[in-house]
Amino acid sequence: MEKEVIRLIDISRHYKVGSETVRALNNITLSILRNEYVALMGPSGSGKSTLMNLLGCLDTPTSGSYFLNGSDASRMNDNELAEIRNKEIGFIFQTFNLLPRSTALENVMLPLVYAGIGKSSRIEQAEKVLANVQLTDRMKHRPNELSGGQRQRVAIARALVNNPSILLADEPTGNLDSKTSVEIMGLLEDIHKAGNTIIVVTHEEDIAKYAHRIIRLKDGQIESDELNKDIYRPGKKA
Repeated sequence: MEKEVIRLIDISRHYKVGSETVRALNNITLSILRNEYVALMGPSGSGKSTLMNLLGCLDTPTSGSYFLNGSDASRMNDNELAEIRNKEIGFIFQTFNLLPRSTALENVMLPLVYAGIGKSSRIEQAEKVLANVQLTDRMKHRPNELSGGQRQRVAIARALVNNPSILLADEPTGNLDSKTSVEIMGLLEDIHKAGNTIIVVTHEEDIAKYAHRIIRLKDGQIESDELNKDIYRPGKKA
């Protein structure tokens, strides 16, 4: 049986907005195993963005516990959270979040700089992951010299470069046309097959269908958590 990577126990996240208390998440209990491919779905206000921020160690819960690879992230201070984000989590954003004046190679190397990896090792690791996303011939290009799909490939390579425990993709095709979206989702499927744990946060049913498990949120709670019996793959007949 695959090892548990994520375990949430009675996680709640409440915010104060003026005199009101917004209950973004209420008593979420959830586990995700190594090498699972999960989609988190829900309409605006469902709590999926709050849950993503907690899973990505960008926020801490009001109550409950979050274990990432056995470490209790819900009890960590800011420095510890920053370290676990760098080592354990690869982020893929809708808007790519690339440094505009840096080359693709330099953007991918950035997490390794923060991790204290030497320059020659940084270059070697960054070149390897860029090759894995078919961008060997674009390493020296800056983001404005790349297409949207190529920029997202750079972002995916950057997310992979530290060999993280989980890949967390927030609306990864939100800024891409439909053809490029299919290519990027195909790439994520290849990354999953290579053994990576992937969590895609999306409001699009078409994107969620690529995942092997779909968790739907509503009003800060899990509405359903089901295996996807009809996984979509590019080239598969409808």
